[in-house]
Amino acid sequence: MSGVKDNEELRGPHNMKSDIEPGEQQLVSLVEVEDAELARKQGESRSQGQLVRRRFFNHKAAMISTVVLVFITLMAFTSIGFAGIPGWWGKSYMMSGTVINGGAPTMSLLPSWLGGSGLAIGEHPFGQDNTGKDYFALVMRGTQKSIIIAVTVGAVATVIGAIVGALAGYFRGWVDEVLMRMTDLFIVIPLLVLAAVLGQMAGSKLGGSIFALALVLGLLTWTGLARLVRGEILSLREREYVAAAQAMGSKTSRVIFKHLLPNTIGVIVVNATFAIAGAILLETSLSFLGFGVVAPESSLGLLISQYQNAFTNRPWLFWWPGMIIVAIALSVNFLGDGLRDAFDPRQTKKTRRRKKTEEGQA
Repeated sequence: MSGVKDNEELRGPHNMKSDIEPGEQQLVSLVEVEDAELARKQGESRSQGQLVRRRFFNHKAAMISTVVLVFITLMAFTSIGFAGIPGWWGKSYMMSGTVINGGAPTMSLLPSWLGGSGLAIGEHPFGQDNTGKDYFALVMRGTQKSIIIAVTVGAVATVIGAIVGALAGYFRGWVDEVLMRMTDLFIVIPLLVLAAVLGQMAGSKLGGSIFALALVLGLLTWTGLARLVRGEILSLREREYVAAAQAMGSKTSRVIFKHLLPNTIGVIVVNATFAIAGAILLETSLSFLGFGVVAPESSLGLLISQYQNAFTNRPWLFWWPGMIIVAIALSVNFLGDGLRDAFDPRQTKKTRRRKKTEEGQA
């Protein structure tokens, strides 16, 4: 074993790059140069994890999106309370009352010196619905449920997609054929139609539970990640450290979960964020069509569906949940972009511009 180790040390990093395609060699060199330059400026060497974190923190859009997403999540779960824990907002989403001023929002953000009513929150900042319920509490309740569904869908889809892709890429042969044909079957069937049918069935059998809907959506949205992980595993399984683990008698499960999947963590994390963004939009579509979350549960999509007829005379009942959906979806997408650029700096605009410049000069 010591002889093998000595030989590997003598070969050095040049042998590690032998698996890289010639067309990608230049990009890898640029990445290494940027990482070395970043470490030199800091005056100390940094691990790969530290470099990833630093690249992520330098991504302005991702950081702004993270702040927005954290703010919305904290507002939703702390304002009206969650799981029996009381919140700081004094009104309940279940309590009806007298409709004041046609249910118009009392929040004002325009200062008086600009012709507005001044900065004020008022008793019902988001207005009231038909029965006098505080719409801020209703929207926060819907935001809670939508976030729970989106995160659950993202987790379920990520786990299934990573495992299916890893098994298909590692075993290849008939295992790969069976798993990929099953993946193709899920892809060719329209997702919205299949999710509507299965979501309605699961909801009717389990009393309209949002977790049943989230589980169904997670079982339907793993296909994209499975294909990406399969491609990564097909490349990684030919590396020397995998052959060494197999030669030492490591179990298949250990090779997959200890050596292969950890090296695809960048692809998995990035696509998990995109799965969350897609899940909240899919849940909104299903709830709007009446196949998703149903009363007495609530979600942002269900609120839009319930008050779509009020768009002309009371547009705030439509716009508040709609704007929060857009804010969450955009924030998660920008967060995913930041993670992608952090894990794979070859995808950054700076690297792409440098590559094009050097190709033009060549």
